[in-house]
Amino acid sequence: MSTVISIDAGTTGVRALAVDASGRPTAWSYREFTQHFPRPGWVEHDAEEIWAAVQTTLAELAPQIEGPVAAIGITDQRETVVAWDRRTGTPRHRAIVWQDRRTAARCDELAANGHLPLVRERTGLVLDPYFSATKIRWLLDNGVEADEHLALGTIDSWLLWKLTAGAVHATDPSNASRTLLFDIRDMAWSDELIALFGCPAQALPVVLPSSGRFGVTADTTALGAGIPISGIAGDQQAALFGQACVRPGMTKNTYGTGSFVLMNIGERCPDPVEGLLTTVAWTLAGRDGGEPVTHYALEGAIFVTGAAVQWLRDGLGIIAEAAEIGPLAAGCDDTGGVVFVPAFTGLGSPWWDPYARGTIVGITRGTGRAQLARAVVEAMAHETRDVVDAMCGAAGREVEILRVDGGASAMDLLVQIQADQLGVPVTRAAHQETTAIGAAYLAGLAEGVWASVDQIEALWASDLEATPSADRSAADAAHLTWHRAVERSRGWAAPE
Repeated sequence: MSTVISIDAGTTGVRALAVDASGRPTAWSYREFTQHFPRPGWVEHDAEEIWAAVQTTLAELAPQIEGPVAAIGITDQRETVVAWDRRTGTPRHRAIVWQDRRTAARCDELAANGHLPLVRERTGLVLDPYFSATKIRWLLDNGVEADEHLALGTIDSWLLWKLTAGAVHATDPSNASRTLLFDIRDMAWSDELIALFGCPAQALPVVLPSSGRFGVTADTTALGAGIPISGIAGDQQAALFGQACVRPGMTKNTYGTGSFVLMNIGERCPDPVEGLLTTVAWTLAGRDGGEPVTHYALEGAIFVTGAAVQWLRDGLGIIAEAAEIGPLAAGCDDTGGVVFVPAFTGLGSPWWDPYARGTIVGITRGTGRAQLARAVVEAMAHETRDVVDAMCGAAGREVEILRVDGGASAMDLLVQIQADQLGVPVTRAAHQETTAIGAAYLAGLAEGVWASVDQIEALWASDLEATPSADRSAADAAHLTWHRAVERSRGWAAPE
């Protein structure tokens, strides 16, 4: 039986996953990598350390693989930017991570100068330091030379370059659509936006379909040479595909470092929507010489969810392992009035406030570890409700069922709180690694492991469905209190 390998290069670690033809994960390996915080609001990664984590996880995975490897898929943390030298294949600066806020003032300046409508129309995004273009400009203004040897890309492009030993510099539309440089209607890099942000066009990758052959591996990992690399997608789009949300209206939420709600809205690119992003979900290569098919998605980006659990573990020492938060939070019936807004790096959808900061309100002498842990869990559900409410209003349709995945969704408590907040059933995927599975599906689809999207849809299964409480009064009251806390967090950090 053929195996598809997925490389999932997330924000805090790399996972290599083997997926068989039934869509079942058969083996995996994982390595965390270092988070660098050189200044408040700045977040960086060492791209070489990420590549080393890929090599290590593939070396650990290789002996466990059964049967031939049909294809490799790559999924990544999207907006994070790497600048490297084409001659040596070495980075010229640490990668600037999607969470990084250092270019907030530049985004404000661009908005004040009237450029937001152009950006919204061409890209479906907003002027926020979350996205890649202002990060690229910062690199060029701070020592990275824009010469003929410079290569720029998101993490997928960096890993594709390393896997092919420099033979391929490419990305897919789902990642390109997160840079502020890609026209999601023309499906091409925009000369107008490239000029606006001052980014060198010659350093950008070629854009190829998300499901289609990008190249083949060189002998740079334990998997060896000659394996097709045939699927690439940003992590949230990969999770949408892995959740088999392949039809318009289907919606998922991934509780990772941040949370990302995506709704498949089909093949027509809509007009920009206030408070939300419009993004390319994926492009599938045309069959038998046909035209590629692109699906779009509405997205709500929540910057911090699982990262708040890491903060409880690493920053406060309240828990020793991330898995402890569920039982600890379930140990109390409520937060005792505590509300936590995890705006460590600002607020994303639907607020888009880079100057918001983390806030805890309602603390009393009765507040303990359990109450704070439960406030973190409840914040995940409140943030998601804000996004879903905005999304339903924009799309003109209700979410009938929310499919969830990601590390925090392992908490039955969170799944139930989420159902109560939304007032709709919340269904958890049977296999939690839907991001990695989605990248595997895209790669395997291109290489014939799966014959069609319909076949992939039939593979999806759940292991839990939470139904909402019939009485919504308590959930609605808690959400109003949440909004009071959000208002206290907004605009806290002064612009630099």
